[in-house]
Amino acid sequence: QEVKIFRALILGELERGQSQFQALCFVTRLHRNEIIPSESMAKLRQKNPRTVRQAEEVRGLEHLSMDVAVNFSKGAQLSSHIHNVCAEAKEAIYTREEDVKFWLEKGVDGSMFEVLPQGLNLPELQRCRLCPDRWKPCICSYSLSIEWYPCMLKYCRSRDAGGKVSSYKCGIRSCQKGYTFDYYVPQKQLCLWDEET
Repeated sequence: QEVKIFRALILGELERGQSQFQALCFVTRLHRNEIIPSESMAKLRQKNPRTVRQAEEVRGLEHLSMDVAVNFSKGAQLSSHIHNVCAEAKEAIYTREEDVKFWLEKGVDGSMFEVLPQGLNLPELQRCRLCPDRWKPCICSYSLSIEWYPCMLKYCRSRDAGGKVSSYKCGIRSCQKGYTFDYYVPQKQLCLWDEET
């Protein structure tokens, strides 16, 4: 179904009434050519697998407004991985309306999606970092960075005896990318990291 899943586990602040950890899942559409095919990765062996690697290319920050909730029990229709990856985040799986439209066109059951309240129809809905009341609903922001992932194949050129040039797959190009997700929470208590410091 062309699905990309991000899972975040955030350690709770017990002295502020939070549980041991909070889990979030962000589900978005995976575009073609965004990551290299797993078959290609399997064929290309990595030299020095224990080396800590630096990304060769830093891709820009992507800011995503996650305005739809995904029902965990029905999520398997979208991706079989949701059941395993998002098990701790049953009540906190988010996606975007534009991705939902794409999946609906591919025949996914729309009953697994629920549109969340947004600032446009609720003018009193503030960003959590500006909201003074810990029990009020607000728009939370969570940022994460993927420091290294295989984003493209590398091609090398060779010349045969007759001087003819041909190219062949000879490695993986790595990228780094940051994401910021904005999403609705029913109370600021679920978003205590998003405070002004």
